[in-house]
Amino acid sequence: MGRRLDNDIKVKRASDSDLFIHRGLTAEDRIVNQTNLYDLVQMDSPEAVLDEVLIVLRLISPDYDVTPVTDAFMTTVNLYEGRYPGYQACNTEYHDLNHITDTFLVMARLIHGAVIDGGSFSDREIAIGLIAALLHDAGYIQEQHDSEGTGSKYTIIHVERSMAFFGAYGKQYGLSNEEIAAGQNMIHCTDLNVDISTIPFQPTVVEVLGKMLGTADLLAQMSDRKYLEKLLFLYYEFKEGMVSGYESEVDILRKTVGFYDFIAQRLETALDGVDRFILPHLVARWDIHVDLYHQAIQNQKNYLHQILAIPDSDPRDYLRRDKVVDKVRKEYGKADKVSL
Repeated sequence: MGRRLDNDIKVKRASDSDLFIHRGLTAEDRIVNQTNLYDLVQMDSPEAVLDEVLIVLRLISPDYDVTPVTDAFMTTVNLYEGRYPGYQACNTEYHDLNHITDTFLVMARLIHGAVIDGGSFSDREIAIGLIAALLHDAGYIQEQHDSEGTGSKYTIIHVERSMAFFGAYGKQYGLSNEEIAAGQNMIHCTDLNVDISTIPFQPTVVEVLGKMLGTADLLAQMSDRKYLEKLLFLYYEFKEGMVSGYESEVDILRKTVGFYDFIAQRLETALDGVDRFILPHLVARWDIHVDLYHQAIQNQKNYLHQILAIPDSDPRDYLRRDKVVDKVRKEYGKADKVSL
């Protein structure tokens, strides 16, 4: 199949800074936008993410007892890497450990930003919110005896399974019944099919933290510099999980254009715009006055629009980060032939 670029479209994505080329940004905008999320923390290192979260917690409270958070973090890493008793290692390539640590970090940043904005949370409430972030996708992990397929088969019910895992974890680590219910309600907010207004939050602060977790889950996914590449893995998760509406790898890329608008609306309405708390955190922690999460998401969206608009071309040919597409080909072959 032929590949060509329109003269007006320069598709280039070797680095994050390339995303600002031919996007209608002024020279001043480009200078401001030189800082990216990946400049702040080594996002592919769980240890680096944990270190940053501990810094954020001590910005919130210098005497914060980080033990419940660090214990949950180590449990989560062991779970995803196959060292948790009774469970296999994570085998879902989209909903992986990297997504969990990304969500964990966004959650901490949102909480810190809310505190700066005048919000008030007890240390215990913060811990429950962060533990919920760490375990919000535990439902994808298969038990040791489960030898059929991958964790993707649980896609439709993974939130309920994650809530159940949180309950078992809470009992093991001494959380009260009220704390377990609070964490489970927070995890429930990550389900895009659930009307958040029907969740029985008690007290009100749990609702705020739940909406933060729902927001953190979305921001973490869609700001990931490999988000577009990983959508190909998401297609196969959906396929095994019998999620309808997506016919191919290219189809999920095309339909993601509309998904951006859906998520923007959800962040603003159902999740009460709590994404606004990212900016106070970035200002206080890094002296950055640009919302780097929404900037990253907009860059991905712009790039997706560009590659889908190239005539007579397969958009996957322009998804080159970290050789993710090669990994998809190795695992699933080249069976995904569609009309472009």
